[in-house]
Amino acid sequence: MSLRLQINLLLTALIGIFVSVLVWQQIDSTRRSVREEVEAASRVATQLLTRVTWIYGQSGSQGMQEFLERLGRVRANDIELFDKEGVAIYRSPPSPYKAGRDAPDWFASIVSPPMEPKQIDLPSGRLIVRADPSRATLDGWDDLERLLWIAGAVFVLGNLLAYWLAGRALRPLRKVVDGLREMERGAFHTRLPELPGREAQVMSHAFNAMAQAVEDNVAARRAAAEATEKLAENRELTQIIQARIEEERRAIARELHDELGQSVTAIKSVGLSIAQRAAGKDEAIEQAARLVVDTAGQIYDVVHHMIPKLRPLALDRFGLADALDDLLGDWRLQHPGIEFSLRRNDLPENLGDTLSTTVYRIVQEAVNNALRHANATRIAIELGMGDGDLTITVEDNGKGLPANWRTPGHYGVIGMRERAFTLGGMLELQKPEGGGLRVFARIPLN
Repeated sequence: MSLRLQINLLLTALIGIFVSVLVWQQIDSTRRSVREEVEAASRVATQLLTRVTWIYGQSGSQGMQEFLERLGRVRANDIELFDKEGVAIYRSPPSPYKAGRDAPDWFASIVSPPMEPKQIDLPSGRLIVRADPSRATLDGWDDLERLLWIAGAVFVLGNLLAYWLAGRALRPLRKVVDGLREMERGAFHTRLPELPGREAQVMSHAFNAMAQAVEDNVAARRAAAEATEKLAENRELTQIIQARIEEERRAIARELHDELGQSVTAIKSVGLSIAQRAAGKDEAIEQAARLVVDTAGQIYDVVHHMIPKLRPLALDRFGLADALDDLLGDWRLQHPGIEFSLRRNDLPENLGDTLSTTVYRIVQEAVNNALRHANATRIAIELGMGDGDLTITVEDNGKGLPANWRTPGHYGVIGMRERAFTLGGMLELQKPEGGGLRVFARIPLN
């Protein structure tokens, strides 16, 4: 149901109530006036006839009849004369006022008061005076009928006028509805002009503010979607780059281990052979050979330490668990004053190269950060399973993150988080109750 029709129905109901009140007041006024008129007319007629009965009583019923015939019709009363035997010898003539017409029975029953007939005893008979409210009731009905015609005309004209005025007043709403439909079709740039009327102006301002907010929101969402798409592309590119870097590291590590390691070993063997042959014969050659042997040994040690940093060969040959054990053994040798612990809880046997490398790098970076910045005396590493995800926890009892860890150039935490996000996981930094720092990561196995 439209608002225009609702307003019109409301006004119709109000007009109907007003007309009903007027009709009821008219009926009530008619009832009171009919009662007063009938009672007054009946009282006057009764007193008049009572006074004149002694004058005409001596002449008998004939004289009384002649008097009544000359008196004629008494308004609002019916008079009947009966002789001693109870035979009616006279009835007053019908009223000529609005002859042939009567008010409806239902209306007469409402406005006509109940009146008992009056009896006047005569020496030669009796008079019966009955109140007749029919003419007064008919006057009231005519007045009510005229009021109903006027009320009906006012009712119809008022409804038509109200319907037209409501349509005129609600005309600005059509523009609002049209604007909403335009926005529904995606035209978020739609704006309403200044509408006539204070309420319409408020609606137009509210609509324009809403449209601007929606347009800004859509633009923000579009920009966010583009940023999300670019972020996904960047993460995919990062994953590809990391995979390529790991491949290159693996290749370089193998080259250093296989080619350079053998070459250094060969140089060292040749140097030892030269030193042995020159012993006791040429001291200069022996010293030079010994220097070559020492230098080759230093080169071998440097290469030996570089290979795990580039790519732990145990990760490719024996898996994640052995690679972490080797890494933990190196840390214990390099930092004998720090307590290291490693717990592995029900890890799958084959995690895949990408996941194994990610876990290894996160553990390596988290421990290295603790060694460099936290001044920790205890570092605990724990790997486990939970709800189909692999969890990584590296916790230390140091002084926590440095104040400048977010400044440019510090990419350790960012790199760990990006590695986890790339595989659909998460990484967060937590503060244990006993102090220090906890690095927690969760990576789905699939």
